[in-house]
Amino acid sequence: MWAVVNERDEIGPNLVPDYLTSVRPGGFYGWPYSYYGRHLDVRVQPQRPDLVARAIAPDYALSSHVAPLGMAFSTGAGLPARYRGGIFVSEHGSWNRIPLNGYKIVYVPFANGRPSGPPQDVVTGFLTPDGKARGRPVGLAFDRTGALLIADDVGNAVWRVGPAAARPLAAPARS
Repeated sequence: MWAVVNERDEIGPNLVPDYLTSVRPGGFYGWPYSYYGRHLDVRVQPQRPDLVARAIAPDYALSSHVAPLGMAFSTGAGLPARYRGGIFVSEHGSWNRIPLNGYKIVYVPFANGRPSGPPQDVVTGFLTPDGKARGRPVGLAFDRTGALLIADDVGNAVWRVGPAAARPLAAPARS
């Protein structure tokens, strides 16, 4: 089992990386005493060095403050072969980082059941050149054809990414 995690804020614009990690039965990942494994969060009182010593480091760092909210393993049936066997991650985007970060869909390649390379931008353009969000990706899924579906909670749309095109499946209601 795998999960994406929003790490903590207010440590700086480049800390702490959000991450993708495998979930181990009975595993302890640090919250709230440490971040990204055994990095002590001195703001938390009382301290628990016994738990920090047991904290499991994540498998794969994303960037800081990208706010990963969704992920979907790809069989790649409806997408090019380079997108088979890895994970797509929706990065909802930062709200208080300068410069803004996230606001896109990335693909993390896997080999032998583990992340095996840097994240690749797949769907971008959710930010305008002046930094306004025209979309913020949230949930991900695949339709029966293997196309990637992206729920966008600012654009109020579901986007379908397949071999032919990316277009909204459900347009926002207009009054």
